[in-house]
Order: sequence, then structure tokens, then C-alpha cells
Amino acid sequence: MELLQDFLNKARAKKAKIVLPETMDNRIIEATKEIIAKELTHIILVGDRASLATNFSEYELSKLTIFDPVLDSEMTDKLSVVLYEKRKNKGMTIEKAKEEVTTKYHYFGALLVNIGEADGMVCGAACTTGETIRAIVHCVGLKSGSKLISSFFVMVTPRKEFGVDGTLFFADCGVNPNPNTEELASIAIDTAVSFKQLMCIEPVVGMLSFSTKGSAKHELVDKVINATEIVKSSRPDLIVDGEFQLDAAIVPSIAAKKAPDSKVAGKANCLIFPDLQAGNIGYKLTERLANAVAIGPIIQGSLKPINDLSRGCSVDDIVYVTAITILQSEAK
Repeated sequence: MELLQDFLNKARAKKAKIVLPETMDNRIIEATKEIIAKELTHIILVGDRASLATNFSEYELSKLTIFDPVLDSEMTDKLSVVLYEKRKNKGMTIEKAKEEVTTKYHYFGALLVNIGEADGMVCGAACTTGETIRAIVHCVGLKSGSKLISSFFVMVTPRKEFGVDGTLFFADCGVNPNPNTEELASIAIDTAVSFKQLMCIEPVVGMLSFSTKGSAKHELVDKVINATEIVKSSRPDLIVDGEFQLDAAIVPSIAAKKAPDSKVAGKANCLIFPDLQAGNIGYKLTERLANAVAIGPIIQGSLKPINDLSRGCSVDDIVYVTAITILQSEAK
């Protein structure tokens, strides 16, 4: 796919280091080999050094870093102190922190990102989404301005008239069941930032509901209206509007009738769903009925980029999510 190749090319131009901690899964090993072959980025693996080394040629080993939580005791101790300091108010002890760092490779990896030893992390081939999010919250934290961890899908459709040549961002379709007003506003802002990072085009954000500009009255509509106002107030630089029914957000002829004065109606490339039920159903409908490709869910709201994989992911999935993680990072 042209968009995915574009992501790879842009990621390759950045000098990043990405952690793939789930080295017990052979797909991670194969993805690491593929990433090295593509010269995409420098990979950091976490696990038993001697065992991992047997999977790679001398050339491949020269292109990656392996941290062994048992043998690299100095790094393990350093990361344990970081985790302890972050979680001591939650009852964490230094002994427990060391146990977590030594046995939970995704914690070790997330803490490497925290201290700047890596620019991002990709996991989820073996971990659940909940475990990945806990690693973010416990080891890295939220970025300034974000109320929560959320997610988005890059939806690539054959309908070139929608979004940017058929590409739209859908959020949140994977993490938060029922965000409140402030959380919904945070999701919208974070999705706009993600869109600009990945697409290098100005986001046009449509806040979705079953109402368009007052056509229905309900507390669920009020949540979307109020979230829209929060976004406009806190980020006046963003192009955002709502509340919109889906057709009013993306179809110009419908927008002309339902919201003729809106700068967003009929032009939205970022669609913010009011809750997880709507978002999850929406992206799956688009995927199945419109023959769209859904890339994600991509995590946002984290202080530093850490992304989740489906446990059914392919090697290619790991490679592409790694590229997106690089683009989310501050690596130059």
C-alpha cells in the first residue's frame, strides 16, 4: 500500500531506536530481521542475550542492541529505581520494582523509553492491550495536556473523495468505553496531533453524534457539543467542529444542507466517535463494507510513543507499527 510505504520511507529518514521487548515470540525475531534488512531503525531487544544471539547473523547483531535484565544488572537496577520513584505512592517497594523490571520485559522496555535509552516501544504480540497500557501508565505516563490514553485507526478506503485521498483517522475505536466530556475533547486534540505527525497535512476534525448542529436534543448530544467547545477553547489553532452526523461530516452535498456555515462539514479527515461502541462498530463497518484497510489501533496520549499490537499480528504488522512509532517519536 502506497501510504504504508510512505510511512516506511519517512521513518527510515529518522535516526530512532525502538524497543521490541516480547522476544519470546518468534514473530518479533522475524520482524527484527525484516527491520534490519529494510534499514528502518535500530532495534533494542530485551531477553536472554545468549539465547537471542543464536537467532541472528553477525551482521544483524551489529545492527541491534540486546539488554539482558539478569546480566545487565546495572541497567536493571537503574530502571528499578525509576519505577520505584514513579510508583512508591502506590505502595511500590524497591524489591517489587526490581522484580517487575526483571520479569516483565515490556516494563523493562517502557522504562528504557522513559529514560531516553529508546525513542519508542512496540508490544502486544504476547501482552494484552491492558498490559501495554499499564506499562505506559506505570513506566512513562501521560503527555502534557492529555487526559487519558486513547487510540486511533488509520482508515484507508478506495473512496478517494473522502478524507485525504481516501484516508481518514477514526478515534477512539479501541480503548475507552465511554469517555466523559473532557476526555472526549482530549481524544480529539490528540488525534489531530497524530494526524499532523503522520500525514503532514492539517487535520480537519469532525465530532460525531446522531445529531447535526442541534437537529436532536439529548444528553449524549450535549456531551459532544461541550467537548467540541473545550477543543475550540483550548486549541484555537485546530480546525474542529461538531456535532455532526457522519454524512454531514464527510459528504459535501449533505454538509451544504445540514451545516452550511461550518468550515469542517463535508471536509473532515479526523472523525471523533462519542464512545467505544460507536467507534468500534464504525471502523469495522468501514473495513468490511467499504473494503477499507484499518491500520491500528495506534496508541496516543502517552508521554513517549508506545504502541500496541494485536496478538494475532503478522510480521508485516510489527514492521509497519514500528514505522508509525518512529514517526510519533521525537527522533531526528
